[in-house]
Amino acid sequence: MGLQKLEIKKNIQKEEDKNLSFRIFDLDRERLEEYRQPHKKDHFCIIVMETGHLQVHIEEKMHHLKPGKISVIFPEQVQFISNPGEDLKGKIILFEEILFCSDILKNELSTYNVNLSTQLNCTILPPKDFERSKNLLEIIQDIYMNPSLIKKEQARFYIKIFLLGLIESIHGLHPVLYKETTDKPLYVRFKKYLNQHYKEQRTVQYYAEKLAITPKKLNSITKKHCGETAIHAIHNRILMEIKRQLLFSDLTHKEIAFDLGFNSPSALNKFVKSKLKETPTELQQELAQMYNG
Repeated sequence: MGLQKLEIKKNIQKEEDKNLSFRIFDLDRERLEEYRQPHKKDHFCIIVMETGHLQVHIEEKMHHLKPGKISVIFPEQVQFISNPGEDLKGKIILFEEILFCSDILKNELSTYNVNLSTQLNCTILPPKDFERSKNLLEIIQDIYMNPSLIKKEQARFYIKIFLLGLIESIHGLHPVLYKETTDKPLYVRFKKYLNQHYKEQRTVQYYAEKLAITPKKLNSITKKHCGETAIHAIHNRILMEIKRQLLFSDLTHKEIAFDLGFNSPSALNKFVKSKLKETPTELQQELAQMYNG
């Protein structure tokens, strides 16, 4: 039996959650109970510590969270928590990848910093910025408790502002993390090529040849910088575009299939079903309900 995978759509605390792509809760020991065993999530999870202490295990590293610290856990990272203190206070934010344009984290800022998925696992904000973030989180929680179509759109931007503040802070606070490595430019070039060619080229061999390295070397580089194999990175880029087009375009499934380089609608159907265990039609209905309903 594999690792348990927690899905945001199954985390229903109130009726409106079925049509929301984010959750925000007060941090307490009961809320953390399902995080005690190693698992993966299909969504982002942010733990914000106001008081108390907690250990967060992400992949092979353990992070000690204390007041003022924030942990951003990316989708698919293996994780669990341990040793929560009695006086825990803070917030947990969960949000979907597509709505909040996390390509900000994965693509557009890749030349700015290719290691966000590990460097954001544990960071600390200056006191003034932390207080500002707490105010943002209170606004987001108010929206979560009383959502409307307009307010959901506001929450999207508030969460993005929060994330960008974290990204800015780690650049200012941890300059030692930004040493150039010999393979960092290769990873940046891979992401650039992937964004340019993912519709036509979806083999590891193609991108390895473009970079003049072996597929094995490319795999080791992508695992180091974003925690996934090269083929996973390629497939996730295609999947992200499928979700965007289903949600934001007026294209038919046939048009989306051909636009994204599939040789038939049934090939698109098979790809989506293999990745998400649902058809494009089911995915489209689910996305429409979550983002527009």
